[in-house]
Amino acid sequence: MATATALHILVQTEQEALKILEQLKKGKDFGMLAKRHSMCPSAKRGGDLGEFRRGQMVKAFDDVVFKKELLKVHGPVKTRFGYHLIKTLYRTGR
Repeated sequence: MATATALHILVQTEQEALKILEQLKKGKDFGMLAKRHSMCPSAKRGGDLGEFRRGQMVKAFDDVVFKKELLKVHGPVKTRFGYHLIKTLYRTGR
């Protein structure tokens, strides 16, 4: 079973996500921005979701984590929770 570890920042609006993405592009620290802006309980861990299996997250989130380039920030990704910026650290299996 495929597994992955990812960081994310969850905000309410696409506009917020785009502003944070600009800060990331300028070299700001992902973990610090997650702690400051993310609405997810993972914010206190710098957005770290730990290891999870394919299918544990909503489809749009899963698709990014299991199909997109590693160590690159992807998003904003819209889900029923809000808008995510996602950085996949590693993944295993298929």
